[in-house]
Amino acid sequence: MTIETVAHQPVIAAGRFVLRPVRRSDAGLLRLYAGDERVARFTRSIPHPLPPGAIEAFVERAQDPQRSEDVWVIDGAEQGLSELLGVIALDRMERNQSEIGYWVAPAFWNTGIASEAVTALLEANPQAAKTIFAEVFQDNPGSARVLTNAGFEYIGDAEAFSVARNAKVATWTYLKRLT
Repeated sequence: MTIETVAHQPVIAAGRFVLRPVRRSDAGLLRLYAGDERVARFTRSIPHPLPPGAIEAFVERAQDPQRSEDVWVIDGAEQGLSELLGVIALDRMERNQSEIGYWVAPAFWNTGIASEAVTALLEANPQAAKTIFAEVFQDNPGSARVLTNAGFEYIGDAEAFSVARNAKVATWTYLKRLT
């Protein structure tokens, strides 16, 4: 029997799910959902198609005690939903700042899952950040609404490279100050 140890990372309760650390057993659903072009194209770092070993490497990075980014699975199993609805992460930055990123599996789009996950993570503030940044591709207005509904302020336009698109993509940048 193998016992999986994940460096300390809190489980965060939300209404319809919990945010919990990534497990090796998540690899199948991560591969299924992250391998969907509709998900990959709205992220900076998910390639499409997924190369062999990409998900396993992601799980290893998420479990690395020396990581700078904490990653949670949005897990709805206790409420009769899927064990993996999506992923949300906080990447540590300097000066008590973090950057939030998230994706939700297409089957659960337009259900409020992303909004609920972002709100739960902000309320928990597990990295004790004073400021949270976020960016979304400009062709993803739904994700922008998630941020503005959570109290993020638009601060400007930029661009970021999307691995799935193999191109720079225009972004909207947001911030939220926490007290």
